[in-house]
Amino acid sequence: MRLTAIKKSNPPVDFCRCNCYTTPPDRRGFTIMLSFEGNFRFTAAAGLVALAAIIAGCQSSDNSIAGVDTTAPAPPQEKITQSELEAFCPSISVREGTSAFRTYAQGGDGDATQVVYQASISDSTRACKRADGQMTIDIAVAGRVVPGPKGQQGSITMPIRVVVTTSGQVAFSELFNHQVAVSDTKSATQFVFRAPPVVIPVPAKGQARIFVGFDEGPGKEPADG
Repeated sequence: MRLTAIKKSNPPVDFCRCNCYTTPPDRRGFTIMLSFEGNFRFTAAAGLVALAAIIAGCQSSDNSIAGVDTTAPAPPQEKITQSELEAFCPSISVREGTSAFRTYAQGGDGDATQVVYQASISDSTRACKRADGQMTIDIAVAGRVVPGPKGQQGSITMPIRVVVTTSGQVAFSELFNHQVAVSDTKSATQFVFRAPPVVIPVPAKGQARIFVGFDEGPGKEPADG
């Protein structure tokens, strides 16, 4: 009888054999950021599912030495309440009557048939950091520009005011001229305005507020509605 040697195949390579680490959040230095909503909301469900599958595979790999589990238990995470979030970063809102801004053809002020562009604010957000008794606030405003009956390609300069109050007193107020180029006269043009960082002394809990809006100066009627 003739004997035939059988060659053993190499064992399959475990491509998910990895060491996965997580870094617990440091509550003392966290930054709060509220995302845009409405037209600026994005869905990342597919990416989250794929990431969850990879993490699950890593977690199922061998993390033991000689039968002893070497995986360190995750430290408990502290829960942050809504009131703590609001205390850390002031609320932000669009001041009533300042959410819209219109430009008119020459000599057509106030005439709806002479509108060149109409801009509107749809979202606003902010992020806060604290250090050495100071609060640094990053503020952003999002919206769109819609061509009117006299719409044409060009640009619109929008007067956007940012105000921060503490204990009912104005701590910061500045007017910014934000320019947006309009190339499509048949649909809306989206815009995002980011103000330079605002630095104020850390306010008492719940005593600071942020307001944004268009400011055309005294004597101008609000364009809302």
